[in-house]
Amino acid sequence: MDFNPVLILFLLAIVAFLYSSVGHGGASGYLAIMAMAGVAPIMMKQSALVMNLAVSLFSFIGFYKSGHFKLKLFIPFIIASIPMAFLGGTMSLPDAVYKKILGVCIFISIIRLVYQFEEKNEPNREIPLWAGLFSGGIIGLLSGLLGIGGGIILSPLMLLMRWSKLKETAAVSALFIFVNSLSGLYGQIQKGGFNLNPDLQIAVVATIIGGLLGSYFGSQKFNSKTLKYLLALGLTIAGLKLLLT
Repeated sequence: MDFNPVLILFLLAIVAFLYSSVGHGGASGYLAIMAMAGVAPIMMKQSALVMNLAVSLFSFIGFYKSGHFKLKLFIPFIIASIPMAFLGGTMSLPDAVYKKILGVCIFISIIRLVYQFEEKNEPNREIPLWAGLFSGGIIGLLSGLLGIGGGIILSPLMLLMRWSKLKETAAVSALFIFVNSLSGLYGQIQKGGFNLNPDLQIAVVATIIGGLLGSYFGSQKFNSKTLKYLLALGLTIAGLKLLLT
């Protein structure tokens, strides 16, 4: 890798901390950092999914213990997303196309990270089954194909459609990310074996620590706008690099 390994570990831990605080696994952030460090796409995807598994699980546990998880909000999306995430994991894209699509997803994650959705004192809308199946399937396919969990797409959708409240969305998103990451990783392993970058194995530990702290503070109404804006700036640079090179 081109960057200082200590800096890489620090950045990955910060990404895990901030993303888990809003119920995300952080794969888009990990991928952005690894792309800037020159990691090969095949290793990027599997490494990010492994980190995603650990961080999203701890994030889910934190929000679940706080009573924010509702199974009825989770089921409509996961039915189609699991098989589609596996299918996406067995597929591959040319590196140039992969990086462009990933760059777009990173900008979506920036919006989700920085923009603060307002909590409204209105009842949740019912999730139409067809909408849950369709959106879950599309997001699942992208999850396996790109090496992300899909939470950066699911959570804004749920909030914009008023299908759930903020903390409920974070809880559903965290479990959705975990399940899709597992399915997508299995699909990738079935296709080409396990290719976790040896240099990034210790990074899994760093992201677990960051994820544990983020899930705790996130479920306890933690807020740190300055750190989120700094992360958004870094992700913007990485996203532009992917789109323009």
